[in-house]
Amino acid sequence: MVLAETRETESVALNKLREQINTLAMNLLGEPPDEVVLAPPHSVLKTSSGKIRRAASRELHEQGAIGVPPRAVWRQFVRLSWAGLVPQSRRALRVTVDILYAAYVWTLFWILAPLTWLMAALLPRPAWSWTMSGVMARLFVRLSGTPFRVRGVENLPAGACVVVANHASYLDGILAVAALSRQFSFVAKRELQGQFIPRVYLESIGTEFVERFDLEQSVEDLQRLQTTLHTGHSLLFFPEGTFQRAAGLLPFRMGAFAIAAQAGVPVVPMTIHGTRVILRDGQWFPRRGAISITLGAPISPEGTDWSAALKLRNAARAEILRLCGETDLGEL
Repeated sequence: MVLAETRETESVALNKLREQINTLAMNLLGEPPDEVVLAPPHSVLKTSSGKIRRAASRELHEQGAIGVPPRAVWRQFVRLSWAGLVPQSRRALRVTVDILYAAYVWTLFWILAPLTWLMAALLPRPAWSWTMSGVMARLFVRLSGTPFRVRGVENLPAGACVVVANHASYLDGILAVAALSRQFSFVAKRELQGQFIPRVYLESIGTEFVERFDLEQSVEDLQRLQTTLHTGHSLLFFPEGTFQRAAGLLPFRMGAFAIAAQAGVPVVPMTIHGTRVILRDGQWFPRRGAISITLGAPISPEGTDWSAALKLRNAARAEILRLCGETDLGEL
């Protein structure tokens, strides 16, 4: 194949050039070329030193690109700009949608939260306040468009029990109320009693406050919680005591398990999955995600001593660690 550059454009002149090339090839090689391609100037590809790039020119011919005039600079600029604009536009759209969703969720929260607080404060019985809070919590989840699934409710014993749950987000308390059909008493730090808004709401749903730093008061609080269990009321603990931004199951404190062992009531592990992704610690920008809550089989204590409490803790933590999908950050 012969690829030759020419400025001629008329068919008569081009045919004459082809005849001359065929004659020259016969004189030099003894046979005519299979194909003669006449192309505009600068069609033959060359290296920076001026050597002909035969393989690249052949590939260009096979693609049918020989003789195709180069694109105008403005067209190349538009094409490259569009190629970069599309992914940037997609990112901008995604960020805009995320911001609008976060604004919607917070608007929804500030509409429902004061209403829930007011109704809880006015209702005369903690069980009624808990039921109403559960309805409002489920309404919040549904209106926010968050997939929410609760499994294992049938594992809750008919009598008193201690439910222990992992703690990953500020959403955990709301979702615990949404998941549990009957009233449970949250066990919360006593410092919350010094804050008017949390105190009024938590007291209205029957929260038990405990002292974390005064040993003598802590002993009295434990005895009071045991009495609560003996009267048939169930307790809900977050035995990690706190939560953090990074994923991982923190060590469990022993209080919930010591109380369950001494009161002789079962421990039900409750695994909350997905809340850390939606709202992390130190972050006030909710994101989309799915949430599931799984209630495991009740674990009965094998005694009332410290050893029995340790077995309860280890068994409950192992079950939550298996289902939460996060790393193990160790025991105390």
